[in-house]
Amino acid sequence: MSYAETYQHSLTDPQGFWATQAQLIPWFETPETILDQDPNGAWRWFRGGKLNSCHVALDQHVAAGRGDATALIYDSPATNTVASYSFAQLTAWTAQVAGALRGLGVGKGDRVVIYMPMIPETAVAMLACARIGAVHSVVFGGFAAPELAMRIDDATPKVVLSASCGIEFDRVIEYKPLLDEAISLAAHKPDHCVIVQRPQAQAALSAPRDLDWQTWQDDPSVVPAECVPVDATDPLYILYTSGTTGKPKGVVRDNGGHAVALNYSMQAIYGVDAGDVYWAASDVGWVVGHSYIVYGPLFRGCTSILYEGKPVRTPDAGAFWRVLAQHKVKSFFVAPTAFRAIKKEDPGCLLKQQYDLSHLKYQFVAGERLDPPTYHWLQEHLPGIPIIDHWWQTETGWSICTNMAGVELLETKAGSPTLPVPGYDVRILDDDGKELGPNTEGSIVIKAPLPPGTFHTVWGDHDRFVENYWEQFPGFYLTGDGGYRDEDGYLFNSVEKLVV
Repeated sequence: MSYAETYQHSLTDPQGFWATQAQLIPWFETPETILDQDPNGAWRWFRGGKLNSCHVALDQHVAAGRGDATALIYDSPATNTVASYSFAQLTAWTAQVAGALRGLGVGKGDRVVIYMPMIPETAVAMLACARIGAVHSVVFGGFAAPELAMRIDDATPKVVLSASCGIEFDRVIEYKPLLDEAISLAAHKPDHCVIVQRPQAQAALSAPRDLDWQTWQDDPSVVPAECVPVDATDPLYILYTSGTTGKPKGVVRDNGGHAVALNYSMQAIYGVDAGDVYWAASDVGWVVGHSYIVYGPLFRGCTSILYEGKPVRTPDAGAFWRVLAQHKVKSFFVAPTAFRAIKKEDPGCLLKQQYDLSHLKYQFVAGERLDPPTYHWLQEHLPGIPIIDHWWQTETGWSICTNMAGVELLETKAGSPTLPVPGYDVRILDDDGKELGPNTEGSIVIKAPLPPGTFHTVWGDHDRFVENYWEQFPGFYLTGDGGYRDEDGYLFNSVEKLVV
């Protein structure tokens, strides 16, 4: 089916379209209702369905006989480490950590703040929360104490999972003093903090609140946890939007729609399937890290890369080419900023010549506008590989507009993320809510209902959800961006919100 046919089907029969996609994930109980509205008027997907996001990410692949397949590759030039984990290994580890969390009194619906660097324990922490139905809230490692305190107060976690430090190039950033300060500033006090002690810095622990991760995880009294069935509409995580002032906005992602949408996106957008190697060079503290380092690739049965390093100085501007070649990455996703840093250090892309990139089939970029000079530089130095811009937001959780590698690759236009993804009815409105024609700039909005995987509220403040996103143009989600669509329907953003 062509892109045009697929997209039209998603708009004319959204329930049928997404019901078909929902059949591709393992439910404990299939949904009774594909789409309806909750008492607040928010659109909800797959009500009545029961599943577990950790089961979708891990256990289902073990049960299907793929336990020995590689689930996660940890590649850390910061510590000179490369380690691989199979689906079976990651499942066992996650079950153990989930059991240890349960031993601290964490259960379904409880919140856990995760304040950690790019290490395997971070992905395990997220999946372990999902396994027992707890709601995780990842805060970017190294965030300032006042910012962390605001998030602790808003999410009110029972437990904080953290590490002694992160590493930025050759600089060690100690997390524990920042965490201690944040807890002292916060009105809410978590019961426990569990700390991964890294060799680069040892954190001082204060009993009985603070626990050493390794000792806690390996306690012989811990019983590995099985997956807890949760409702499709139950929250999986809270993620606070970056760059906010005042009280942070906690975007809430549910379990069912998230699993269906991300599983669909891996094949339809990124062109990968079970057994393929996929790399999103982001951080788990951002939405890209949630969707496309931890959840999306594992839902689909891909191998995901967790990279603790930078595009340059780890050790040089050839770092990304090395990872792509060494791990035989098929589809790569990174922010244009990273390539601008590489271009500055190695404008002729000479370091790339050392590496075999024959496995790379698709190059995706997002995070801010892909400027035409960077787009053309990538076209020049990655000949034969589609350079695919795509646009999305923390609120949507996955792409609004892109060129769909797994459906039909269309002609690209410099400066445009191409056309809307199935499920997103994108319009351009003037200040009075009137729809504008081609090449006329206005507010970019999306007609309700938003597709699965998008947010349905702001944590603890639904009024803010309505006021910020739905009040200005009733029936339309306000993206906060301005732009226009050309005569071919291609979207061009003029002011773009940051997605990292």
